[in-house]
Amino acid sequence: MESLEELERIQTKILQRITNLELSLLPTTTVNSPLSASAAAATAGTATEDRLSSILLGNGVRDFRFKRVDSDYYDWSLEARRDVLGAASIHHLCKSIVLVNTQATSNITDCSDRSNSKYYVVVVQYTARFNAETVKNFLYTLNDGKIAKKKFNMRLAPEEKSVKLTGYEHNGVTCVGMKTDIPVILDEAITKLNPDFFWLGGGEIDLKLGMRTSEFINFAKPFIVNCSGA
Repeated sequence: MESLEELERIQTKILQRITNLELSLLPTTTVNSPLSASAAAATAGTATEDRLSSILLGNGVRDFRFKRVDSDYYDWSLEARRDVLGAASIHHLCKSIVLVNTQATSNITDCSDRSNSKYYVVVVQYTARFNAETVKNFLYTLNDGKIAKKKFNMRLAPEEKSVKLTGYEHNGVTCVGMKTDIPVILDEAITKLNPDFFWLGGGEIDLKLGMRTSEFINFAKPFIVNCSGA
């Protein structure tokens, strides 16, 4: 019963924000004033939260929350980021990076084959050291060794390509609501976090999204790979 009431509350909030967005699009006699610019920025921010919230709720995700941070957030220490988000530890701070297989055969140009995709989104902790070689070995095994190992060479995708595929800028990338259905790889270390609630990008540079790990897995259907080190 409580979960239904919570869902109704969130849906009502979303509808109210949509109404506010529609009102903000009406003609106004106040042009380029500081107040209008601030209101427009706030409206854009809530629009992103509403869109991602709708996607998550529609896919059965209930335990998540957003947090707006300052523009210099990435100049802060991990401890300061942990504190502003209310994260359990610095190890609960994660990022999503887009990888491209630079050695994929010429017929592999998109993400239609999860087992042999041109691109992957990898979610790793900020405190971990990503190891591309383990992803290469995982994909080789995933394809039962039928594809030569030299045909897997995972590298960071160029930023402009990442933006085109995900719709999100650097430091704002999230696995929710991407323009392209890119297969997701979740570092195994994240599944062992206690408590099992981690933070990642929220679709905008200054917006962060926290989510229950089990619900993230049910939603994103990621490959879980041991692909980092301390």
